[in-house]
Amino acid sequence: MELLGIDIGGSGIKGALVDIETGQLTTDRHRIDTPQPATPQAVAGVVKELVEHFNWKGPVGCGLPSVVLHGVAQTASNIDEGWIGTNAEALFQEETGLPFKVVNDADAAGLAEAAFGGGRNQHGLIMVLTIGTGIGSAIIADGKLIPNTELGHLRFKGGIAEKYAADSIRKKEGLPWEEWAVRLDEYLNHVYKLFYPDMLILGGGVSKKFERYQHKLDVPCPIQPAELLNQAGIIGAALAAQAHVKVV
Repeated sequence: MELLGIDIGGSGIKGALVDIETGQLTTDRHRIDTPQPATPQAVAGVVKELVEHFNWKGPVGCGLPSVVLHGVAQTASNIDEGWIGTNAEALFQEETGLPFKVVNDADAAGLAEAAFGGGRNQHGLIMVLTIGTGIGSAIIADGKLIPNTELGHLRFKGGIAEKYAADSIRKKEGLPWEEWAVRLDEYLNHVYKLFYPDMLILGGGVSKKFERYQHKLDVPCPIQPAELLNQAGIIGAALAAQAHVKVV
């Protein structure tokens, strides 16, 4: 079965049709620049363009850089603050006439990695941490998403975790990979002792450099780099859209 997945980012809005049984994109990915400012109405216009580009008539899944509760955006990260309090699902449905399932973008990536990436065939509790400008997080327990965790915002080392261990901090402070990895290891062990996951998956840009710091990580569970990279958000969004698929 194919579903349309859309990934809304700070610089680009991307979409593709996805075979939700295999996790494979069945079309080329189509990208449109994120409008500036990224107001709800402006973004909805781009979402409509993507739907029309694929001539799509079914349910749509969408990853949004926001905490999303029952379709309503609660925060705004790299998008306009006008999103706060906006019912994104209702807005996109009104714009396109199609049913939408909107989830946090890190949650979408986590769903994809758990199903088709580093966490495939792994049971129990899987945690996906995206290490980039900040630290995003997704928790999947026995295949079910626990949405809107913000583990990059944990209090840690007298501040916020992502201000201590994000990749942007490594770059800002000019830390060698191994020195930064010591910080990351401290953070990962802190998270482990809070949740005791069966597996940790590291996403974001650092996943491509895993071999440079892997030997510095000493956590009591397997750690894998993310495998799906920039397709994860689209694939996970399509998986989320299954909420609107009628079972007959």
